[in-house]
Amino acid sequence: MDPASVSPSSSCCSAWLLVLLGMLGTALLAAAHRLGLIYQLWHKAEPKSTRHGGELVAEVLKAHGVRYLFTLVGGHISPILVASEKLGIRVVDTRHEATAVFAADAVARLSGTVGVAAVTAGPGVTNTVTAVKNAQMAESPVLLIGGAAATLLKGRGALQDIDQLCLFKPLCKFCASVRTVRDIVPTLRRAIAAAQSGTPGPVFVEFPIDVLYPYYLVEKELGFKETPRGLLGGVINWYLGNHLRNLYAGAWETRDFSPLPVQVPQATAEQVQQCVELVSRAKKPVMLLGSQVTLPPTPVEKLREALEALGIPCFLGGMARGMLGRDSPLHIRQNRREVLKEADLVILAGTVCDFRLSYGRVLSRRSTVIAINRDRALMLRNSDIFWKPRMAIQGDAGSFLLSLSQGLKSYSPPQDWSTSLKDGDKRKEKANREKSEEPTEQHLNPLKLLHHVDNLLPENSLLVSDGGDFVGSAAYIVQPRGPLHWLDPGAFGTLGVGGGFALGAKLCRPDSEVWILYGDGSLGYSIMEFDTFVRHKTPIIALVGNDACWSQISREQVPLLGSNVACGLAYVDYHLVAEGLGGKGFLLSRQDEASMDNIIQAAQEACREGHPTLINALIGRTSFREGSISV
Repeated sequence: MDPASVSPSSSCCSAWLLVLLGMLGTALLAAAHRLGLIYQLWHKAEPKSTRHGGELVAEVLKAHGVRYLFTLVGGHISPILVASEKLGIRVVDTRHEATAVFAADAVARLSGTVGVAAVTAGPGVTNTVTAVKNAQMAESPVLLIGGAAATLLKGRGALQDIDQLCLFKPLCKFCASVRTVRDIVPTLRRAIAAAQSGTPGPVFVEFPIDVLYPYYLVEKELGFKETPRGLLGGVINWYLGNHLRNLYAGAWETRDFSPLPVQVPQATAEQVQQCVELVSRAKKPVMLLGSQVTLPPTPVEKLREALEALGIPCFLGGMARGMLGRDSPLHIRQNRREVLKEADLVILAGTVCDFRLSYGRVLSRRSTVIAINRDRALMLRNSDIFWKPRMAIQGDAGSFLLSLSQGLKSYSPPQDWSTSLKDGDKRKEKANREKSEEPTEQHLNPLKLLHHVDNLLPENSLLVSDGGDFVGSAAYIVQPRGPLHWLDPGAFGTLGVGGGFALGAKLCRPDSEVWILYGDGSLGYSIMEFDTFVRHKTPIIALVGNDACWSQISREQVPLLGSNVACGLAYVDYHLVAEGLGGKGFLLSRQDEASMDNIIQAAQEACREGHPTLINALIGRTSFREGSISV
């Protein structure tokens, strides 16, 4: 044929036909991939296998050193709980899902690894939101496992089916929904690594119910028709069968369960050397240590040795409380605002200039400020308004302090500076002790009670703080005995952490005397967990400062607004509630003041005998902490 005889329109049609065929082919390949047809060419399902996805979850947790799985049971997650128990992971069931996450949070902080909680779908998951947000702000590596509706029933009105990922994406470093059994292992490994890398934080993985149960049970629930009607019935049957095969294709092939590498940012040698030079010239240096200094990879005892070698006075906050022990000459507890205005060099090690440091306004513009933090945004918070760092180093605070100590081996800060700060401490603490002897209108002076408790705490004690006014006072008086001997909510200021934190702490430190310092308001969130303490044989001591009031709010609301509305509580017999749940209860009132030590020691003895114990201490009002922030 003469090429000239081929019309342009014919060539154009051929080209469009090729394009359309190419698009159709691409669409078919995409559909085949989405339906798992390509994967199933090389990886087959095993319909006769009785294994289930819960076993894979448990094997990943075991390979990552997880010893405890906290939960409130639900049918969506039962396979995970059963399989974990079979592998020797202790399953600890609580009375509220938030408690399960708080317990996992405590384990994460004390063990240096990820803490794990598993809850059922829908309301089980939503009940954890506050606890997950608390873990995010406290920088705790927590893995939350959530049940979910079956993959084919998402968005179709299944029981407890909601969009769970949208809730947790703003709160978690990693969120995923596992769509097939073969995805369980790689998804969990990535999630656990993400929780511990960089700035630690919570992660969330949801498991649709059909990826957790055995093949034969899911097949039974899918509702196949033995003799489908017509073409549509046949197509539906084929689709359901293919979905089931794809769900389990390659499920039981050999996989790597081991932990993925954890990425931790580090200060450079040059940055450390610059800091060495700045510190060596300082006459009035001081350090503020936050919770980040307790994170792996630096062991807390090694960090303590480094701080003692440096000899720089330290203020301790958050999880860093207790880092220097009870009576260290380097630990400055009082007059922080005044000290910071006088210091010529301030090291913010994992400390954030938020409301706790008046957004940075407590720092003097004459001071040389060195900030070290894993999170750059937190490190520089409010630096464009109230303060400015001389050096801002994105890295691990604990490792940085170890390197700084190595570089300053011949350095010794001026002794008169350290002595003057400690003398200021002694004067303030003498005034606090004098205030503890002042009579109150009714009931016990809370400061006197706290001094007596502090005198009777053993060296292995671990303190959990959960409350407002009473616990705020305790932070000034009760002294943690060593590193990682103190647990508080962190920057979110969440009430209700007490039961879960104490549960996790007692499991991690079975030989420690674990105390919860409760306000009577915060106690209401988790007093039911005394049932959990009894069932799981985790004896703790709860000290309740019972003033029948939300005092931290009332202290400002009444003088400012002239009303005590919603602040009043009652002098409830909380000790009897504890006994009703199987624990031991003690009442401590003004009539018992002369025998206060005896009652506290009797509670300690009951705890040593294996009984979860509650001391219901009726306390009065003092002017201590007037003006302290509550909003």
